[in-house]
Order: sequence, then C-alpha cells, then structure tokens
Amino acid sequence: MSTLYLVATPIGNLEDISARALRILREVRLIAAEDTRQTAKLLRRYDIHTPCTSYHEHNKLVRLERVLETLQEGDVALVSDAGTPALNDPGYELVRAVIAAGHAISPIPGACAPIAALVASGLPTDSFLYLGYLPRKLGDRQRLLVEISELPYTLIFLEAPHRILASLEDLQDKLGDRQIAVGRELTKLHEEIFRGRLSEALTYFLVHPPRGEFTLVLSGFPLQAERWTEEHLNSALQTHLTRGEPVSQLAAQLVAPSGWSRRQIYQHLLKIQGKKGSKNS
Repeated sequence: MSTLYLVATPIGNLEDISARALRILREVRLIAAEDTRQTAKLLRRYDIHTPCTSYHEHNKLVRLERVLETLQEGDVALVSDAGTPALNDPGYELVRAVIAAGHAISPIPGACAPIAALVASGLPTDSFLYLGYLPRKLGDRQRLLVEISELPYTLIFLEAPHRILASLEDLQDKLGDRQIAVGRELTKLHEEIFRGRLSEALTYFLVHPPRGEFTLVLSGFPLQAERWTEEHLNSALQTHLTRGEPVSQLAAQLVAPSGWSRRQIYQHLLKIQGKKGSKNS
C-alpha cells in the first residue's frame, strides 16, 4: 500500500525544512496543499515540480476522494500553509480516511509554531496544554478560560493580531496576572518574543500596535504545594481592602501570586465583607 506523508513546512524562514522533507516532496505523485500559492513559493525555491492540488477547510471532503485515488497509484504528501499539517489545519479527516483505507501514514517532522514558542518562552516545558486559537466570541472565550483556570500546565494559544489585546485582557481577568511569553512572527525577519506578566504585555502592545501572527505561552496554575496558607490569603485580602482597592479586581490580581483560584479568592472576599457588615450592624 502507499503512504500519506505529513510534511512539516517552514513557518516563516524557508530554510527551516529538512533534507528528507524536500526529498519526499520531489518523490511523491501528488502534493495536497492548504494553499497552492503558498506552497508554490516553497517549491520554486527548491526547484520541485511535483503536481499540487488544493486541500483546505472548504473543499477537504470533495478533494479527499482524489487523494485516496492517487494513493492507489503511489505516495502523496500533505502540507499546510506553514508548520505541521493536521495541527490547527485541515488534515484530520484525511488521516482517518487514509488509515481506514489501509494506507500508511508517515509524519515528516519540522517547524511547529507552538513548540518553537514554548521552548523559547522560559516557562516550564515538561507539561503543557496546546489549545489552538482562542474562541472569537467573548462569551465562548471567557467560558473556556474559566474552565482551564486551575490547570497546572503551561498553556499555549494562537491568536490573530486584531484580537490579541482583547484576549490578553480576558486572560488577565480570568486567570490572573500570570507570566506570559508572546511570540510574534517566529522565524521571520521581524521575530519578537515578549516576556513578562500579562499586565505588562497589555501595556506593551497598547504602545506597540500588534502585527503578524501571535503565539501565547502562559504559566499554569501554581501547584498546591506553592499556595499561600488561608491565613496568608485572608491577611493579604484585608490589606488590599484597607487600601480601598476595587473588590472586582482583587480576585484576578491575587490568583497568580497566591495559588488560589479566582473563585476561591472571591468566596473569601465575601466572607470578609460579611464579617465587616455584621460588626457594623
């Protein structure tokens, strides 16, 4: 039986492709590409003349049959616009169909924006969760962030430039002022990695208008062993309340340093305010 090769392509710098990947692209009968115009740039650079067909989100079910037919005659390569195919790009259905048809699947590893950002972030890499693009709708995005707010893993997201500020605001509001690394235009001419707290990232990108593709790497919820004691938390809350700081912001501000969840901190705030209210009555 034939093989479907999942060939990783550069995420920016065209030199970031392996010798094996180039050989496979030359030898297969067909290249199924998310955008044939983008893939053509890579093929021209390396003088590759293999026939291409488009395979993207809007035609993937129609083109699936052509790929399966070609696999009856020889090997096929699947590539995305940039990075590893089938990771946040069309390919999942094709991989399942090829497996069901009895053909082999062979990954040709290479560039991957989430992993590139993770290893350069300075945040823990031993346990992480990749969540792709954050939901576009405000309600959906905030619900997701509440669901993952207490996970201890380093979190990785993709984001578009026109949504980056709104997403950073929601991340800080729902997860607290955590450490973040923001990778922009990775491997490209204007590559940039910002490292700091979410509040600092917001300030930075308000001054420097966001351009290009973004990968966000965020520290996870602190482990239980690192949490403040209940007495420490209550003392800190009392101090902040005495300063007259807004109650609506306290829970979000103390998530990262305390190791307590936003919901737990808010419950403690309610108890403290309740005791104050009973003393004044």
